[in-house]
Amino acid sequence: MPSRPAVPARGSRSANHMNLYRLAALPAAVVAVALVGAAPASASLATLKPLPCSASMSNSRPADFTTTDVRVRTAALAKVITVAHYKTTNHKKTARAGTAGRVSVPYFISGATPGFRVKVSVNVSKSGRSGSCSTSFTPHR
Repeated sequence: MPSRPAVPARGSRSANHMNLYRLAALPAAVVAVALVGAAPASASLATLKPLPCSASMSNSRPADFTTTDVRVRTAALAKVITVAHYKTTNHKKTARAGTAGRVSVPYFISGATPGFRVKVSVNVSKSGRSGSCSTSFTPHR
């Protein structure tokens, strides 16, 4: 009759010692699986680059009752939001860039405070990515 390997009896010191190693390894395995599963999601968020954004004015010193355009360059077909921050109010406009990634957003200057520098904030977004830039103009009479 073939001999069987010796197996420690339940309750013996050797059997308890083996169970402790099994229990100690279990949390490490669970943590390893959790970390490996979470790595791709957090890595993909970190690799998103900002959307390109560049803005300029067609006329940075417009006279009252004229129109000046905010010229924006960004990604093709991106959503564009501009906000002109006047002395007493903010004026928001939305647009969409063309296939070349350009759009001009007109602002009619009507009674703006002469000499006050109007900052224009620009935010662009497309497919979960976003970017921002700014430009300014100073109205005169």
